[in-house]
Amino acid sequence: MQSTILRTLLTSILSFTLLFIGISVSAQDIPWASSAEEVGMSTDRLQRISQAMQRHIEAGNIQGAVTAVARRGKLVHFEAHGLMDVDNNRPMQQDNIFIMMSSTKPVLGVAAMMMIEEGLIRPTDPISKWIPEFAEMEVAVLRDPVDENISPFRADPDNLPDYRTVPAAREITVHDILTHTSGLASGGLGSAASAQSGLSGRGPGRTLATNVPEYGEYLLDFQPGSRWQYSGATALDVIARIIEIESGMTFDQFVQQRIFEPLGMNNTWWNVPEEYQDRRVVIIDRDMAPFFDNPPTTYFSGSYGLNSTAGDYLRFEQMLVNGGELFGNRLLSPRTIRMMGSNQVGDLYQGISRRVVGQGFGYTVSVVEDPIVANSRRSTGAFGWGGAFGTRSYTDPAEELTAVLMLQQPYGPAQSDFENAVQQAIIE
Repeated sequence: MQSTILRTLLTSILSFTLLFIGISVSAQDIPWASSAEEVGMSTDRLQRISQAMQRHIEAGNIQGAVTAVARRGKLVHFEAHGLMDVDNNRPMQQDNIFIMMSSTKPVLGVAAMMMIEEGLIRPTDPISKWIPEFAEMEVAVLRDPVDENISPFRADPDNLPDYRTVPAAREITVHDILTHTSGLASGGLGSAASAQSGLSGRGPGRTLATNVPEYGEYLLDFQPGSRWQYSGATALDVIARIIEIESGMTFDQFVQQRIFEPLGMNNTWWNVPEEYQDRRVVIIDRDMAPFFDNPPTTYFSGSYGLNSTAGDYLRFEQMLVNGGELFGNRLLSPRTIRMMGSNQVGDLYQGISRRVVGQGFGYTVSVVEDPIVANSRRSTGAFGWGGAFGTRSYTDPAEELTAVLMLQQPYGPAQSDFENAVQQAIIE
């Protein structure tokens, strides 16, 4: 009897100990520098981040933000500014949850690089290797002139010009999708024509498995590899589906096990748990119901859809600047990180506005090639991306620096002022 009680007690102690260890590991965080000067930054100058955010809050440009900066593996700045809920006068907190929109894309990029590193996916592989519907795609071009195949950059589905189709010169590859050079769902004539075809949406019960084969029915906006044109909501989902096929897991399960858990990203989800809903930022004068009240999604997009915190995304960026490792967990090799963050499209990248200069594009991230020409506050080789609601994060390998700006109002001057304040705080 006593031995049974003893075994039960020891089992309970062991279980508690393992639970405590698990909590301790999951709670591991990037350490603070003893001072900003320890890592070559100025304590006084870092205060300009807060000053810049406060100016924009007082001007009514933004209602609040969370900002975070780390250099040489140590935190030097992590602050919340303004309000997370104006109507209820709730101050912004460091752990508030933001809608990430296209800041989801670099997570897909890391997942894809894992599969490339393991040899399960090659950049040159055609998409039809996994999804046969992509084997023989067509490109939409203007009907006239008939002796020239013209693919306009933009087209309105409600005012569709006369068009015809021509065969794609080659199949779409993994490389094309990861660099936004595929022509799939990038806002051009093919996208506008496909919008009128009655293809299924992303309603309840839809998944990558149900939807991605249907994307093979889309008309392309241009010949694969011939231009850079952003596919904001669709193309990268094709890679997410390929990862599902190769890994045998749903995409959300894959990133949870292979990325979020090793990095301690415990506050990043497609579906925010009910107990954390009150930490979500509420934007004044915006209907948040489509983002807060929908039933849980089953469509785990690689293009958008994540919700996260500044702390979690700083960990993600810190892994990248470390060359693929954080907290003793190696996700990728340094060479693979360089591959992801190097220009892969030659001189094709002109940004969404088609006015960007001095930059290139890697796998899901933009890359600074000439900071002077680009008028960038990042160094040569810095890479990152952002979201339509204002989130922005980047990795600057030359400065051993990572920076995260969490907004839910896409105000460009606030983004620029943040990066300027970070750059001018570097003193060695």
